[in-house]
Amino acid sequence: DHNPRGFTYWLAGGGVRGGTTYGATDEIGEKAVEHPRHLRDLHATILRLMGLDHRRLTYFHGGLAEKLTGVVEAHPIHEVIGTG
Repeated sequence: DHNPRGFTYWLAGGGVRGGTTYGATDEIGEKAVEHPRHLRDLHATILRLMGLDHRRLTYFHGGLAEKLTGVVEAHPIHEVIGTG
């Protein structure tokens, strides 16, 4: 389902910390109530796992340098990144 206020991602391999649950929704699954994050943070996390700096990775669109994570600051979710 596409609920922008609370949804699930399943990640495995590629540097993701195994067995990690990050965040929670309310009792009916309607909205995030614990560690809410934006999709841009997930994108920043995946780019970090690929060894790419989301702040420096740009592409040209309409004559402007655009970031894959958008114009609002994104933050990798370090709690789901493995340590080794």
